[in-house]
Amino acid sequence: MSRVCPITGKGPVSGNNRSHSVLATRRVWNVNLQKYKIEINGKMVEVRMSARAYRSLNKSVKAKAAAEKENKPAAKPVEAPKAAEAK
Repeated sequence: MSRVCPITGKGPVSGNNRSHSVLATRRVWNVNLQKYKIEINGKMVEVRMSARAYRSLNKSVKAKAAAEKENKPAAKPVEAPKAAEAK
């Protein structure tokens, strides 16, 4: 299984560990891949993606829901029918 996020394309990054004496030893920083269940085309699918990508997806979903809520016209209160005036 590769250590690459399918959403962002982020993969492992390599570099050096530096000790107190400034010796360099090679190391790898892996992506924070987690398993998430998300809805794709109406079906729940388990996807391995980075935690950052999941947070970004949630932000876009929340923003979309908030925009829909703002654009939705508010329901008008129902008024009781006026009583017929007696003559």
